[in-house]
Amino acid sequence: MPSVGWSGVKLAAIGLWSSGITLSGVMNHASPSGSPADKFRGRRPLFSIFVSIQIALMTVTLFPIRLFLAAFMMLLAWPFAFIASVGRNEMVVEPQSLWRKFVDVALRTIMRVMWFAGGFHWMTVKGRQALPAEAPILTLGPHSSYFDAIPVTMSMSSIVMKAESKDIPVWGTLIKYIRPVFVSRSDQDSRKKTVEEIKRRAQSGGEWPQIMIFPEGTCTNRSCLITYKPGAFIPAVPVQPVVIKYPNKMVRKQTQHNTIQHLFLPVYTPSEEEKNNPALFAHNVRHLMAKALDIPITDYSFEDCQLAMAEGQLRLPVDTCLLEFAKLVRRLGLKPQNVEKVLQEFGNRARKMEGEKLGLEAFAHYLDVPVSDMLRDIFSLFNEQEDNMIDIREYVIALSVVCRPAKTLETMKLAFRMFEAEEDGAITVAELACILKTALGVADLDVSRLFVAIDTEDTGKLTFGKFRSFAEHHPNFSEDYLSTDNTGRNGCPHQPNATPNAKPQTNGFCPDFSPRDNHHDTTTDDSVKKHN
Repeated sequence: MPSVGWSGVKLAAIGLWSSGITLSGVMNHASPSGSPADKFRGRRPLFSIFVSIQIALMTVTLFPIRLFLAAFMMLLAWPFAFIASVGRNEMVVEPQSLWRKFVDVALRTIMRVMWFAGGFHWMTVKGRQALPAEAPILTLGPHSSYFDAIPVTMSMSSIVMKAESKDIPVWGTLIKYIRPVFVSRSDQDSRKKTVEEIKRRAQSGGEWPQIMIFPEGTCTNRSCLITYKPGAFIPAVPVQPVVIKYPNKMVRKQTQHNTIQHLFLPVYTPSEEEKNNPALFAHNVRHLMAKALDIPITDYSFEDCQLAMAEGQLRLPVDTCLLEFAKLVRRLGLKPQNVEKVLQEFGNRARKMEGEKLGLEAFAHYLDVPVSDMLRDIFSLFNEQEDNMIDIREYVIALSVVCRPAKTLETMKLAFRMFEAEEDGAITVAELACILKTALGVADLDVSRLFVAIDTEDTGKLTFGKFRSFAEHHPNFSEDYLSTDNTGRNGCPHQPNATPNAKPQTNGFCPDFSPRDNHHDTTTDDSVKKHN
């Protein structure tokens, strides 16, 4: 389950505010192209010479002072948290005695001083935070950085975080004080247990502290709200949406006064339909929060972030069809648990078919699933000739990319095995084009430069061994030999639900790709619950 925890507070205290350019992975440059990855990247400002000098000076003067004060505040908080945590039962909430209330106030004060030392001199809270009995779960968004931990430290609410965090010296004590729901990576049933624990606390009638959850599950650049994960909504209890705003540009943490705003929206009570459909519940709350933030929503999700930002040798282009494909695969439950085994089996079956094409019924039989609207959508993505026939090898390649996006060579090895000729184990330039078009999810791709560069002997054929050797010596072959002019900028003509020439919303970073047809998603705008 996603959250920002005390480990995030630790990182913030240790110095993330030292300069905006140290926010690893959050302040990357995002081009105005509106690519899927741009939803998850921040925007890096262009510094003038004066500002750069100012940052350099403040880094060696003001920053050490702020770092010392923040570290001191965190160490000062430790004995309070330790005393209050002694003798606690993780499954039972003890009465809030007078001395525990004192500790709670003391810790909030210490945390406020810590954030003040970090440059957050003004914290504006609008609206009223509901009582645990009114809304046991608080949903926060958008999630953009470790600074989103501020409302956690100011309210001392519970969060969801890794079980390993409680063993960190000093920080583990502070973490345990707020009674988080721990997720264990070593426990295969941890996800299920986490949901059950959230449900148990949420349905306790206000006995437990509120749980703060960031339902996006990953950091974005605040230009839109991506698909919410359902964990916060499975308990089917009222939630209170909380939106986070940073009115000023957080560029130079050590040279400016920063402001953060928390807006507590009215408690959202789910309808009976929403109680039985966590995805609908999540969508409606997201729609409400997006309206309060005046930003669009997009159906990209945490999994799409992993796919779009994967560090493979084939980086997905702006208009790739694979994000739509990945979404449909998830909805149909076609993403295998044993990825390597299933892909090998699919590859062997596809190789034996030797390029034989399948119709929709045969495709459904191949996947052992019934024909449905979503299966038709998947089928249409590969129906390039619009003859109602597809090459199953293309489906296997796309599935490989979605399931293991960072393993480019493994996908190419699988593809070569399906396409290569029996006599020499090689493929032609046309077959390489088909493989790479599918792996990138584009409609058009010129691979001639890449093919010529690899085929130095001018045989007109390539083996996987040659391709692998070339890729190892040219790790950026996709960028160097498949130029942006050739990577399918015309988009995917068969992509269902795609909005032709979609115009970016608000700031050019986040087009709204919400599905338009009801059969694609039960959580479209038409189903948004209206609250007075």
